[in-house]
Amino acid sequence: MSVDQRSLSNTFQNFFDSEKSSGILLIACTAISLLVANSSNGADYLGFWQMDIAGLSVEHWTNDGLMAIFFLLIGLELERELYVGELSNFKNALLPIVAATGGMAVPALIHFSLNAGTPTQAGIGIPMATDIAFAIAVLALLGNCIPASLKVFVVAFAVMDDLGAIVVIATFYAAQLSVWYLVGACTVWGLLIALNRLRVMSLVPYLLGGALMWFLMFKSGVHATIAGVMLAFAIPFTARDDDAASPSYMLEYFLHKPVAFIILPIFALANTGIVVGADWMLNLISSNSVGIAAGLILGKPAGVTLLCFIAVASGLCRLPPDLKWRHIAGAGILGGIGFTMSIFIANLAFSGDAATIGASKMAILLASLTAGTAGFVWLRLLGKPDATDSNPDTLSSAGR
Repeated sequence: MSVDQRSLSNTFQNFFDSEKSSGILLIACTAISLLVANSSNGADYLGFWQMDIAGLSVEHWTNDGLMAIFFLLIGLELERELYVGELSNFKNALLPIVAATGGMAVPALIHFSLNAGTPTQAGIGIPMATDIAFAIAVLALLGNCIPASLKVFVVAFAVMDDLGAIVVIATFYAAQLSVWYLVGACTVWGLLIALNRLRVMSLVPYLLGGALMWFLMFKSGVHATIAGVMLAFAIPFTARDDDAASPSYMLEYFLHKPVAFIILPIFALANTGIVVGADWMLNLISSNSVGIAAGLILGKPAGVTLLCFIAVASGLCRLPPDLKWRHIAGAGILGGIGFTMSIFIANLAFSGDAATIGASKMAILLASLTAGTAGFVWLRLLGKPDATDSNPDTLSSAGR
């Protein structure tokens, strides 16, 4: 069933609008960070992010503290999608799930094939992620040139993509594990789940418990941002996504703008201060950088389109009537905008190796810029709804 722009929920539309503006702001912050880092004030700028506060650098507080709030918002959005959104109906959710699976697996395989057995093999998770804010910003620039269903599809598969990235972070990028701290974090989570079941609707105990869970998770060696996602699923959610009495809805609504206009821009400023040295082009042809770029630019659209086609051709899924294969391919191209999550994973994968992190970030930025530009041009030229197009389901079954 197609989705008319007017039928999009208020929550989804608010989310779409905030992410759109955030994407544009992130571009500006990235440009500023790159320019300042390579100016005469570069040393002072980079030194600020390494300044020690309570035992951690400003950059560390940003990546472990502020980004936990970002992950909390991602968790709340995923919770809403699972209860009342595009992912609440398994038949509707299946296609974005398939798209996300292909969009994670193929880029990871491309990176692994080029880096297996080398010190940069740990970067396998970098090209798996999709940046929702940037992808939505591109869709917003396209306006009515694309079907409304495509916006919902991209958001749904990008959210699933982020969930996959979160699982990868929790599974493969944990530091030395402290079991007792991890048990403590899980115990706090269990208590918050119990409060949920008892229908305790005040946000105060959940936020206090979430702060304690973050500390315990930080000390456990599992990346502390995971606590944000865990907290999201402990907070009560009511049946209606526009119910202002729902603690989950209230917190999600409250966090949209701070995350979009404060936290993500700070993250961009803290993590894109890349000094472009004389060997930057040489670094771009390293196996790690090529794996990242090829994974994002080629692997994402290939994985999304191929797995979706197989799922539709086998009868497992159906495309909405107003979406054609060119739309799915365009969504896959936009999926190659890694940015926030890719940079985040690069920091974890190569912790302590500043040179490899810098080269990875440069590959991510260039690949994301390429994917965003290519996705915009593709959908601008080919994305306009056309009633004369044949239904994709008939295409998939034509040879049977």
